[in-house]
Amino acid sequence: MDWSLNLVLLAMGAAGGFAAGLLGIGGGMVLVPFITMIFTAKGFPPELVVHMAIATSLATIMFTSLSSMRAHHRHGAVRWELVARLAPGILLGSWIGPYIGKLMDSRLLALVFAAFVAFSATQMLVNRTAHAARELPGKAGLVAAGGVIGIVAGLVGAGGGFISVPFMTWCNVRIHNAVATSAALGFPIAIGGTLANIVYGWGEPGLPPYSLGFVYLPALVGIAAASVLLAPVGARAAHRMPVQKLRRIFAVVLYLLAAYMLWKAFH
Repeated sequence: MDWSLNLVLLAMGAAGGFAAGLLGIGGGMVLVPFITMIFTAKGFPPELVVHMAIATSLATIMFTSLSSMRAHHRHGAVRWELVARLAPGILLGSWIGPYIGKLMDSRLLALVFAAFVAFSATQMLVNRTAHAARELPGKAGLVAAGGVIGIVAGLVGAGGGFISVPFMTWCNVRIHNAVATSAALGFPIAIGGTLANIVYGWGEPGLPPYSLGFVYLPALVGIAAASVLLAPVGARAAHRMPVQKLRRIFAVVLYLLAAYMLWKAFH
């Protein structure tokens, strides 16, 4: 692998890690479009490009989420009781999501990615005030919510923050706590989704060398190395920023990435 590509992967990892800490999105929403660009430029089979980008993004979240979660935990912001109740559904859902993704072609998968990201951006930008009586659901409801978060996150290769953060804030969880808790939830999402992508992609015709299922290992190593270092920096920045500014940043980043993946779906 050439030095220029290594530098690009490190820069992507740094951006993804910072976004993971700042926004609780696991970095995947930032990484998938850029990984898609790189894999396309490297001449990977077009029918596998988006699948591999999503799988590799999920794999990097295993490392990024641990670093981001640790930084948020130091601020006492992670709601661990929510993590425990959402995790079972998330583990199951993140195994199902990649299976659904395998059944789609790359263009449809890119379109689905763009739609979910744009929807999430709108939810954050509208910023409807939660009803004073609105609370988180009970244990069964949180398991079900975790399942939905896991399926969608596993499908689009993200840490789930684009769903879990709006969901928690809608239920009157402070956004800083929601971002921190979402960062912690990225780990079970990444574990389930990565294992699923390895299994579902195993033996797939046309995969390039150094692939483990749909996961491209050289990109995983380069991106993970930088993202782990930058995630704590993003987490510290998140605790210093006002709520409204944090929401606007979240929304703008997601809209830009949705636009690229929408373009990719039709080209």
